[in-house]
Amino acid sequence: MGEIVNLNRARKAKVRQERETQAAENRIRFGLTKDEKKRRAAEEAAAARHLDGHKLD
Repeated sequence: MGEIVNLNRARKAKVRQERETQAAENRIRFGLTKDEKKRRAAEEAAAARHLDGHKLD
């Protein structure tokens, strides 16, 4: 026979794990320093200019 599982605890553990995963993603996405944000914005602007320069009319 299988192991007895408290479904309420399992549900709460699953929700807790999902929240932790989301928090980890947010730390990566929004956890940049001001200098890193400036550098990333400059790189994105340069890439956009490069792409715009190669567009055909």
